[in-house]
Amino acid sequence: MVNQLQNIFLLLIFFLLLACTSSPESSQTVQQSQPPPNIILIMTDDQGWGDLSLNGNPNLRTPNIDALAANGVSFDRFYVQPVCSPTRAELLTGRYSTRGGVYSTSAGGERLDLDETTFAEHFQKAGYQTACYGKWHNGMQYPYHPNGRGFDDFYGFASGHWGYYFSPMLERNGQIVQGEGYIIDDFTNKGIEFIRQNQEQPFLLYLPFNTPHSPMQVPDEYWNRMKNKPLDSLHRDPEKEEIDFTRAALAMCENIDWNVGRITQTLEELGLEENTLVIYLTDNGPNSWRWNGGMKGRKGATDEGGVRSPLLMQWKGTLEAGKKVEEIASVLDLFPTLTDLSGVPVEQEKPLDGQSFKPLLLGEATDWPGRLLVSHWRDRTSVRSQQFRLDHEGQLFDMRTDPGQYTNVADEYPEELARLTAAKEAFEQDALAELPAEDMRPFIVGHPDYPYYQIPARDGIAYGTIERSSRWPNCSFFRNWTSTNDSISWEIEVPEAGDYEVEVYYTCRPEDVGVKMQLSFRDIAHSFLVTEAHDPPMKGKAENRVPRDESNVKDFKPLNTGIMQVPAGKGTLTLKALEIPGEEAIDFRLMMLKRVGV
Repeated sequence: MVNQLQNIFLLLIFFLLLACTSSPESSQTVQQSQPPPNIILIMTDDQGWGDLSLNGNPNLRTPNIDALAANGVSFDRFYVQPVCSPTRAELLTGRYSTRGGVYSTSAGGERLDLDETTFAEHFQKAGYQTACYGKWHNGMQYPYHPNGRGFDDFYGFASGHWGYYFSPMLERNGQIVQGEGYIIDDFTNKGIEFIRQNQEQPFLLYLPFNTPHSPMQVPDEYWNRMKNKPLDSLHRDPEKEEIDFTRAALAMCENIDWNVGRITQTLEELGLEENTLVIYLTDNGPNSWRWNGGMKGRKGATDEGGVRSPLLMQWKGTLEAGKKVEEIASVLDLFPTLTDLSGVPVEQEKPLDGQSFKPLLLGEATDWPGRLLVSHWRDRTSVRSQQFRLDHEGQLFDMRTDPGQYTNVADEYPEELARLTAAKEAFEQDALAELPAEDMRPFIVGHPDYPYYQIPARDGIAYGTIERSSRWPNCSFFRNWTSTNDSISWEIEVPEAGDYEVEVYYTCRPEDVGVKMQLSFRDIAHSFLVTEAHDPPMKGKAENRVPRDESNVKDFKPLNTGIMQVPAGKGTLTLKALEIPGEEAIDFRLMMLKRVGV
């Protein structure tokens, strides 16, 4: 009897040991037997790696974001590009942004080529409900628009930055709408509504928040906590730091954290935590000189501080809580990783530059190969290996012993210098060479699959006395229109002819009422009169926590100018003033063209 009990006991021990040693495979089997996970992807704008209490910044508290790391996986060295639109393009496609025609952050250079495929398109084809709420920044006119890139629902703005954060003008699936409250709270509200509406089916929710990008506007609740707060840690060159800018940025980060908490609380309330993968990252380094772990560089730089981002991934019950991945990874990797984790099939001709790091997440990477990651912006290219960084000047830094990039060790490691230099040259001859010498892509108007087309001042070229309200085009308007010789033009392509209702968003002083305007394209001219004054004050200055470089804004009024017949083809769309009875014509913000009969 004793021997039988001993045998039973030993058998139980054997099965327990077997279960423990087979946990990675059983975890994978469980995952494969689960329904497809929901995906919530949160990306912030101009928030540095150091703008989280998780990463050791004592100047703010981000408990809800920190909890994503505590409940899931964090990446120690995760890299994005130095500025907004290239990072977003690489997130969407898994390919270097230069391959997709993205070379700028404004005036059309941010557009992602139409022959590129986004991960959202694959999720959409697989039956996911898809939504994007926030800052798009990869093309405004359909099919560059989010609705043409895999997202069923879009609410936000497509430009690189926005000029006002409190109930601003936004768009919903192509139509101009009025925002509701502080912009990040508003985007989060839309996201929570989307989660509740789609809780019974798989969904993909992309939340590209647009803060702490300037203008530095944040609700009083957050600013009041920060405005007089002593800062315990400063930038490594403290004389460069603008303290009030830092305070405003950190206040905005605390607002982001509150909204992340609202998202995760909604998942908990609905019982969706174990079937939802939540991802958090930023799009580039910080937008000012502030504490960033002693790293060199900020937004726009290809040094470590300009391209290192947090990456946090929570999927309760599937990803190990508190796990930290030491291997380097890139925003390029999210496309293949998300489709891999979700079992979403990917069929496309163009090869990806990223690779799935699912094995790292699930503890299956027994022999992970070394990688080289390239950062590029304008004429600067940098290469990162697991240990070294080659900067854009050809200097080599040992990032394990010198994370601040103080000492050039190129002479000590000639083989590494040669290897990373070869990778830099290969990138410049391959991915960078895919950018054309001149951007010949016209702005698309009149695609047969979409009824709404926004034609903003941002994309226009002004002639004569007309000037922009700011040198930063994204949220600017045109003013100082004093002559009938002046005009604004856009190079456009109309795939299919149609009749369009034309709305012009304008301001006009009372003494200038009676302006006669003309919109022309090819051999069609459409004239209209401005018969109503609309002269609102500039706004934004009162809400700015620090002075801004971008344009302040106005409440522009839509004027329905009637129906214009728009022929098919390429050409120049021109807006000009035929008669100016006063000193000036109008201030111009944008035109909306709506196809009639669709």
